[in-house]
Parts: sequence; C-alpha cells; structure tokens
Amino acid sequence: MNAEELKQEILAFHPSVVFDEGGQFVNANIEGADVLTLLTELRNRPAFDFDYMFCLTCVDYKTHFTMFYHLRSLTHRHELVVKAKIADVNAPAVDTVSHIWRTADFMEREVYDLFGVKFFRHPDLRRIFLDENWPGYPLRKNYEDPNMIEL
Repeated sequence: MNAEELKQEILAFHPSVVFDEGGQFVNANIEGADVLTLLTELRNRPAFDFDYMFCLTCVDYKTHFTMFYHLRSLTHRHELVVKAKIADVNAPAVDTVSHIWRTADFMEREVYDLFGVKFFRHPDLRRIFLDENWPGYPLRKNYEDPNMIEL
C-alpha cells in the first residue's frame, strides 16, 4: 500500500484525521482522545497490520503536548507516524497502548518520567530513570533546576 492508499484507508474509518505532507513518513494528526480507537484499528485491521511500534515519544510545545507513535507493518512494509495532541499542559494524559504493543510499556514510562504525561490504565506507571521524589519533569519547557546552566 502506498502513502496515498494508506491515507484513504485511514480516512475511510476515521475521517477526522489530518495528514501532514512531506517528510519521510506519512503523518496522521489526531486529538489525544482518539488515540486508543485509531491505534487499535491500525494494529488489528489486516489491511494495515501495524505490528511494530518502534518509537513512542512526546514533545512539549508550551501550549500543548504532542505524543508521537512511530508504527511499522513488517508484513506490508509501510510506516506511519501518529501525532496525538494533548491540550491540557497542567495535567497531560492519554490512553495507554501498552496492551497493543509491548514496546509501549517502557516508552510510556519514560515519557511519564521525563514529561509527566499520565497513561490511563498503564499496568506499571512509575518513574523509570529518576527517583520517585524527584520534583517536576525535566523535559518540560517550564522545568527549572537551580543547577541548570543559562545560555
């Protein structure tokens, strides 16, 4: 399935998806509330069969967070990036996908630890790099540490 066919197939069952043009990957933009619905379909529908999530990360844009899910179908050899916008910067949260892809378990814990994004129904959501008592989330734009070097 080429990029255009992939877009049309996704739009057929999820018409609110907006696609970015250009770049290495097809980029599908959605709202954070739609993560579980879309990603479950992308994993389970034989036409897509996105059986491998090779990256999950987050970006803090000051006004919102965006979750990035990099997916690959080893069967069909196509790739997709799903970008989910989380508008609540004070209490960012999104559904877990750790039950869909086992690789998400560790990556969601990393995002929680460094950005503070909560993953609903994650089986073991706790800090993975920093101490449980660490104040704040170091990869947020508003993070301040007295030991930081000002440039």
